[in-house]
Amino acid sequence: MYLDNERRPTLTPQLAFRVAVIGGVALVMFGLIFFRLWYLQVLSGDKYLAEASDNRVREIKVQAPRGEIVDRHGQELVDNRSSLSIKLTPDKLPEDLGEREEVYGRLAKLLNLNPRRLEKRVEGELKKLPFAKPTVKQDVRWELVAYVLERSRDFPGVEPESEFLREYSHGSVGAHLFGYVGEVNEKQLEDQRYNGVELGDRVGQAGIEAEYDRFLRGRNGAARVEVDALGNLTKTLKRVDTQQGSQLRLSLDLDVQEAAQQALAGGTGRGAFAVMDVNNGEVLALGSQPSFDPTIFTKPLLQKRLDALSSDDLGKPLFNRAIQGGYPTGSTFKLITATAALESGHLTPETVLNDPGVLRVGTQEFKNAGNAVHGALALRQALTVSSDVFFYQLGQYMDEKGMPLQKWGHRLGIGRKTGIDLPAEEPGRLPTPRWRDRWYKQGLTDRPWSVGDNINLSVGQGDLLSNPLQMAVAYAAIANGGRVLRPRLGLRIEDASGRALQQLDAPTARRLKLSKTNRDAILEGLYGAANEPGGTSTPVFEGFPIPIAGKTGTAEHVGKPDQSWYVALAPYPDPKYVVAVTDEAGGFGADTAAPMARRILAELLDVKETGLVQGGGAPD
Repeated sequence: MYLDNERRPTLTPQLAFRVAVIGGVALVMFGLIFFRLWYLQVLSGDKYLAEASDNRVREIKVQAPRGEIVDRHGQELVDNRSSLSIKLTPDKLPEDLGEREEVYGRLAKLLNLNPRRLEKRVEGELKKLPFAKPTVKQDVRWELVAYVLERSRDFPGVEPESEFLREYSHGSVGAHLFGYVGEVNEKQLEDQRYNGVELGDRVGQAGIEAEYDRFLRGRNGAARVEVDALGNLTKTLKRVDTQQGSQLRLSLDLDVQEAAQQALAGGTGRGAFAVMDVNNGEVLALGSQPSFDPTIFTKPLLQKRLDALSSDDLGKPLFNRAIQGGYPTGSTFKLITATAALESGHLTPETVLNDPGVLRVGTQEFKNAGNAVHGALALRQALTVSSDVFFYQLGQYMDEKGMPLQKWGHRLGIGRKTGIDLPAEEPGRLPTPRWRDRWYKQGLTDRPWSVGDNINLSVGQGDLLSNPLQMAVAYAAIANGGRVLRPRLGLRIEDASGRALQQLDAPTARRLKLSKTNRDAILEGLYGAANEPGGTSTPVFEGFPIPIAGKTGTAEHVGKPDQSWYVALAPYPDPKYVVAVTDEAGGFGADTAAPMARRILAELLDVKETGLVQGGGAPD
């Protein structure tokens, strides 16, 4: 039987249209895929081939070594040593917390660290600085670095880095001067002084390291290495050499610095010193006790240990008492009082004042130290024996309009920054009627200004706050005839061989008009204080072969031991150096500070001393 009568279904127009549409869409999609593949393979092939090659390349950043710091004779003060560290790159760490914890765990096991502490520390740092590169461990062996590089899939975001660490080979000697380095923070990155610095780079954070960072900081390099598809290291492709920072030569004399710190360490443990050239302001030594070892800042520092360095109980080792301390200076201030009285016309070198042992002002009595009575005195002898009553009277006379004592104190640099090339200097305080009256109105003190405040100031007591460097500047101004110097440590910028690249010129000194007759009278009085019978430090400098002029000071603190001071000028009569030293609880100036000054002068002037230097002299 034939099936001729069965008819096949016809292709309706609607169905044909649908088939055409579907065919067209398929053709368009095929065309898109074809042209995309053609674009990727032909037009962009070279680009993606390069990117694929780049995926096999890892770059290890190499921080540049900082420039060395040397003393005036070229002796090394601060150097570098190379090391390898393990760091984390935040944007390459796994976003999943679980995966990130696994990375921390593997890394802690490899580096023999506590995984929980590692995670807590790193996450804490990333929370504070989200784009920083936290350092996991420094000074790691190359074998560990190679292990991490070869297994980069197991350690995403973990990147080894070659770096140079600062080496402070003299320990705590000069620590407050040199300062220390640390990783740059976000605030610093906003400062134009840190152009070209990236997060993770180390910059100067204190002292000379910070002040001259722009010269000491070098230019980073990199090591480009090739790895296979599994992240295994295959070869080193290229090295971009680092450029070391410039060498910095300081005015510091390392031998004098060491001798001064040894002398200060023999006291009560808290004090400071300054040694300066009176003609050009070059600082040969500057230090504070207690000190610290800057090397501890070359590695991540626990907050607990950092807090200890600022602890009052431990003497605040980070606190630089030489430029930040605020102290009454005792009788060392009498040089300023004498200058003010002479130059303002309240006194001549030959004016005689009577010292009956006490000055009575109303119901208050101002007595000499040790209840001494000196009788009739002129200025030279008053400085030699350090008559308090003599200077009390000068303070009383100068409590008048214009306040000449404050005027000359300010001119000589008291209560103002010296301008030394160190950060964080404090100005101290030179008390005035205006200052005290303002404080009284604000309820910050119990009474307004009175004549007694000026009397106390005349002998370096009361509300005065100064430091050894300020006193050194004031004494130097009298010694050099009226030039108020700006102390400086930086002498010049050099290349690695010591060849000068840039001289750091001495800042211009302020000039004061001082009478030579008045100046000579003051210096003669200071010479007598260290050499003549009855001089407050004569026993201390007995047998010292080079003549000096100097002044003791004993500053009183309510409820605390007396503070010991000494300021010396040498050699007399044409001084070249000034030495100012203080011990916060050293007692009489002649007992503690004066022997310290002698030890410093012996090194400074190349005097060979034998045995211990004994203190002693008139109370002051």
